[in-house]
Amino acid sequence: MQPNPLLGVVFHWLGGLASGSFYVPYKGVRKWSWETFWLAGGLFSWLLCPWIGAFALSKDLLAVLHETPAQTFWMTYLMGVLWGLGGLTFGLTMRYLGMSLGMAVALGYCAAFGTLVPPLVKGEFADKLLNHSGTSAGGPVVLLGVFVCLIGIALGGIAGLRKEKDMGNDGKSSAIAEFSLWKGLLIATFSGVMSSCFSYGFQFGDPITKISASHGTGPYWVGLPVIVVILLGGLTTNFIWCVLLNFKNRTGYQYLASHVREEHAHHGGAGSGEHGPATGAATGKPTDLKIPVLANWFFCALAGTFWYFQFFFYQMGESQMGNYKFSSWTLHMASIIIFSTLWGIYLKEWRGASGKTRGLVALMLALLVGSTVIIGWGNKISADQDDAKAAAAAAQLQK
Repeated sequence: MQPNPLLGVVFHWLGGLASGSFYVPYKGVRKWSWETFWLAGGLFSWLLCPWIGAFALSKDLLAVLHETPAQTFWMTYLMGVLWGLGGLTFGLTMRYLGMSLGMAVALGYCAAFGTLVPPLVKGEFADKLLNHSGTSAGGPVVLLGVFVCLIGIALGGIAGLRKEKDMGNDGKSSAIAEFSLWKGLLIATFSGVMSSCFSYGFQFGDPITKISASHGTGPYWVGLPVIVVILLGGLTTNFIWCVLLNFKNRTGYQYLASHVREEHAHHGGAGSGEHGPATGAATGKPTDLKIPVLANWFFCALAGTFWYFQFFFYQMGESQMGNYKFSSWTLHMASIIIFSTLWGIYLKEWRGASGKTRGLVALMLALLVGSTVIIGWGNKISADQDDAKAAAAAAQLQK
C-alpha cells in the first residue's frame, strides 16, 4: 500500500485531539491526591489500553516481542523510561501553567527535539530536509513547516509572559489556581526535552515494526507492539514515583477508600485544590469527606484511554508519512497544542488577559494550523516526486 501523507496528517490531528483532551476528565476527580489519580489513569494509558489494542489489532504479539533482538527491546524500553520522566512532570506543567500555555511550552521542546534530532543523528538532515542530493523536493518545505510551528510555540510563551503581567503577577484573575510562570517554565522545559524520547523510542523500535509486518500485521497497526514496549518503560517510571509519593504522603489508601482523611480533603481534580470541600461554619473543618470512588475511577479511565489514543493514532499517521516519518512528531505536537489551547479558551484559562495577549494566542493557533498544512504539503511534494521516479523507471523497463 502506497503511503498517503494527507491521510497521515488527518490521523495526527485525531491523535492531537485525543491528547489535547486527556487532562479534562481529571478535573472531575474529587478527594484524590495528584499521585493517586495520575497512577490510576496511567494504568489505563500505559498498561491496559496498549496491550488490549496490540492484542486485538496486531498479529502474534507475544511472538513478535519474543523475536525482537534484546538490544532493540531494551533501547526502546529505555526511551520509554526517559519519556516517563517527562510525563511525570507534564502533570505539574498543567498545574502551574494551565492546559493551553503548559502544553504549548512543553510540547514545543518535544517538537523541536523529537523532529530535528533523529535526522541529525542519522546523518540525513542535508538529504531529507535540505534536498542536498535532489531526492527530497519537499524537504525544505517540511523544514519550513517545522520552524513555523516553533515560531507559533514561541508566541505562546510570549502570550504567557503577557498574561502574567495582565494579571498583576498575583494570579487572582486566572482560572488556574496555582499559576506560576517561571516555576512552570522550568518544569515544562525538563518535561518537554524528556518527553521527546517517545519519538526516539519509535526510531529504536523500527525493527519491531518490521517483525510485526512479517507476521502479517497490516500497515496501520505494525507500530502497536512498539507502543507496548515504550509504554512499559513509561509505566515503570511513573509507577515507582507515584507509589513513593503514596508512601510519603500517606495517600495509598485513596484508591479504594470511601472517605478521605481530613489532611487530604482539599485535594481534587488536577491536584491543585480547586475542588475543595465544604467546611463547617463554626469549626472551619471539612464536612464532606466522602470519596466518589467509582466516579474517580471512571474519570481516570477516560483520561488514560484518551492519552493512549494519541499514540494509537500517532502510529497510524506515521505509517502514512513514507520517507518523512520524522515530521510526524511535529504534526503530532502541533495538533495537540491546537486542541489543548482551544480547551484552555473554553475553560477560561485566559480570563483576565488583555486583547493583545488573546490576539497572540489566536496568532499562535493560526501558525500551528498553518505548520501542519505546510508539513503535509512538503510530504506530498516528496511523495509525488517518488511516484514520478517510479513511473519513469517502469516506463524505461517497458522500452
